[in-house]
Amino acid sequence: MPAHTTHDASRDGTDGARDGSATAPDTGAPAETTAPARTKASSEAVAPVKAVAPAEAVAPLLRGIAVLRRLTEAPGGTLSLSALEKTTGLARSTVDRLTATLARMGYVRLDGRDVTLAPRLMELGNAYLAALRLPALLSTRADELADELDESVSLAVGDRDGIRFIHQATRRRAMSLSFRIGDLLPAERTAPGPLFAAEWTDPDWHRWRSRRAADPADQTFPAVPPSEHVTPDEDFTLRTARAAADDYALDDQLIEPGLVALSVPVRDPGTGRVACVASVVSHTSRHTAADLRTALLPRLRAAVAAMEGDLRTAPPPEPGPPRAGLATWTGASKQELGREFVESLARGLTVLTAFGEGRSALTLTQVAQATGLARATARRALITLGHEGLLAPAPDHTFTLTPRVLSLGFPPLSRTSLPEIAQPHLTALADRVHESTSLAVLSESGEEIQYTARASTTRVLSARVTVGARLPARATALGHVLLALPEARTQGYALVDEELEAGLRSLAVPVRDRTGRVVTAVNVAMHAARRTAAACRTDILPELSRTATHIEADLSVAGRFVHVPLT
Repeated sequence: MPAHTTHDASRDGTDGARDGSATAPDTGAPAETTAPARTKASSEAVAPVKAVAPAEAVAPLLRGIAVLRRLTEAPGGTLSLSALEKTTGLARSTVDRLTATLARMGYVRLDGRDVTLAPRLMELGNAYLAALRLPALLSTRADELADELDESVSLAVGDRDGIRFIHQATRRRAMSLSFRIGDLLPAERTAPGPLFAAEWTDPDWHRWRSRRAADPADQTFPAVPPSEHVTPDEDFTLRTARAAADDYALDDQLIEPGLVALSVPVRDPGTGRVACVASVVSHTSRHTAADLRTALLPRLRAAVAAMEGDLRTAPPPEPGPPRAGLATWTGASKQELGREFVESLARGLTVLTAFGEGRSALTLTQVAQATGLARATARRALITLGHEGLLAPAPDHTFTLTPRVLSLGFPPLSRTSLPEIAQPHLTALADRVHESTSLAVLSESGEEIQYTARASTTRVLSARVTVGARLPARATALGHVLLALPEARTQGYALVDEELEAGLRSLAVPVRDRTGRVVTAVNVAMHAARRTAAACRTDILPELSRTATHIEADLSVAGRFVHVPLT
């Protein structure tokens, strides 16, 4: 695709930078500068200053990333357009265009004046996790250890002078962890931190001390409570030296009172360096820190040894056919939406999806080929993403994604349930067909369905059920689909006429997860007088099937590395 060169001379300058530059350096490394310190609103606490963007950086891409980060920090991943304008410092017209573009990509949802993160945004974090391979190779071991110990187990990687979670196996208790995949924690307040710090260079330590001086209370780490009692730097250096000697580390209520953790490094069999850290996390009503070490360290070490064995024997990744044309769709969107679509933002974010399993390190040429972008356009996107710390230069003139890609919406979205994924699609369906629609799962007994989400219509006479209600499975279209009754299995849908109640007609289709397993079903229910059975098939079924496809697409993205609760 030719480079996009349209110049917008408006006040916000959202698409004002040209995509080509003959002098752009072939590097993605972020710059270190002496710009003003970050504000409390920022979640990127691994550097005390905001680096000045290089001249070749794509301004709309920088602004779009800022919008996604502000949404990630917000409760529920939602902010109003005016709040985004205030927290980013961008003009309202710029915010409107950026969010319209992100909505077109499926990365956010626009609901009146509110903007909410959408599950499809997780494809960016999925690209990093797939390229990393560690969750795919080690998560089963972590889950098994959590079951064995009846304690929460996590896997974390180093993110400059912090740690970021890449897997969580959390036990469901009244007192349970609230950490999410992608959450960033300050290294000095964790058990994994000293194990990563044992490999830090002098510049790493300098960066850490600078960040500590600028933010002693950890106000810029929203995943942890502010530090009430700031410890001297020497405490962490001593913990690091002890961790290097012992090859394990403890967190004795450093994050908050009552929370304790024990960590052991998982080492790369090829380099011997720390690939990730496995941790067992508990609270003091179950284990003291010393007891955690005495009782559980041998079992954690055994699990880590098995993980290292898995890394040693894992076959090389299979990249599949070369990817091509990932960003070619943006041209059509620009033609359709005109100025409201910021093509350089869409192209830049699409570059991140060029990476994945078997594609962990890509050259500039490979990125251009995968995306369909001109080399000059791809180069400027790489420079911009490198400046934002989302990728880094690697050997042989390649680039790799960094853990900071997970900062783009992954933490709040990693806790999304299937009803939350489905709700906006149900609402849109109800608006289109002017009938009530619902989502349901099969009960454990298999005899009942349980409603988990619904969207109602404004009709005087409509099907009314409440979320949580249960009905006999064999008397409902939802139940026919979930029970895979022969007719429903053959047709791909179920139509039930007045079996549950006189006058009630219902049409349902299955919703499958990324493995093809039917996990839930969606229906449209109405009074039989409004549509004949034939009209239901011709008018309602296509819309219902389309809704199920949209839910399945979001579920596939959200469930790639995260367990999505069905209720």
